[in-house]
Amino acid sequence: MNTVSPRILLVRGMLAGVLAGVAAFLVAYLLGESKVDAAIAIEEAGAAVGGHDHGEEAPVSRVLQATAGLGTGVLFYGVALGGIAALVFCYALGRIGRFGPRATAALVTAGLFVTVTLVPFFKYPANPPAVGDPDTAARRTALYLLMIALSALLAAGALILGRRLAPKLGNWNASAVGGLGFVLLVGISYAVLPGINEVPADFPAALIWDFRLASLAIQTALWTTFGLAFGFLAERALVPPVAPKEALQPTS
Repeated sequence: MNTVSPRILLVRGMLAGVLAGVAAFLVAYLLGESKVDAAIAIEEAGAAVGGHDHGEEAPVSRVLQATAGLGTGVLFYGVALGGIAALVFCYALGRIGRFGPRATAALVTAGLFVTVTLVPFFKYPANPPAVGDPDTAARRTALYLLMIALSALLAAGALILGRRLAPKLGNWNASAVGGLGFVLLVGISYAVLPGINEVPADFPAALIWDFRLASLAIQTALWTTFGLAFGFLAERALVPPVAPKEALQPTS
C-alpha cells in the first residue's frame, strides 16, 4: 500500500463530501421541503389568527430558499464533514485493525454517523418551523452542540478503552466492552442533560414525525454516499494498480 500525503486524502474527502452534499440535497428537496412548506403554512395561519401577521415579506423567496439556498448550504456542509472525516480516516488507517482503505472508510463513516448524527438526534431531534420558542434558540443550539461534543469524547474514550483491553480480552471482547461502555455513558448523558419539549399541543404529530424521518433520511444519504465515494477514492490513492500479466512475463 502506498503512503500518500494527508493533503491528497483531504482533497479526496472534500470531493466525496461534494458528492454526498448533492445526494443529501436531492433527498432534502424531494422529502423535506414539502414538510417545511406545511409547517410554514401552519405558522402563518397561526400568526394570522393571533393578529401577528404584519404582512412583511421574507427577504429571500421561498423558492430560492428551497433550491439555491438549500443546495449551497448542504454542499458546504458536505465539504466540511468530508474534510473532517478524511482527517479521521488518516489517523484511523492501520490503527483500528488490518483493514483496507474501503473498509476503514466504511468504519470511520459509520462511527461518525453514529457519533455526530444519531446520538444527538435521539436526544434533541430536529423540529420543523413553527416549533420551538425563538427565545430559547441559543440554549437549544448550545445543548445540541454539547451533545455532539460529549458523543465524540465518549466514542474516543471507548476506542481507547478497547485498544487497551485488546491484549487481555481479545479484539472482539474488547470492542464489545468499549461499545457497551459507550452506550451506557450516552444513556447517562441523556438522563443528565435537560430535555426540550416545545411542540405546541395543537401541532400535527404526523408532520413532526414525517419531518424528523426526512431529516434522518437526509443525514443517512449524506453519510452513505460519502462512505462509498471516499472509500473508492481513497483506495485509488493508496492501493497501486495491479500490473497486467503480460507486463510481468519476462521477454525472451
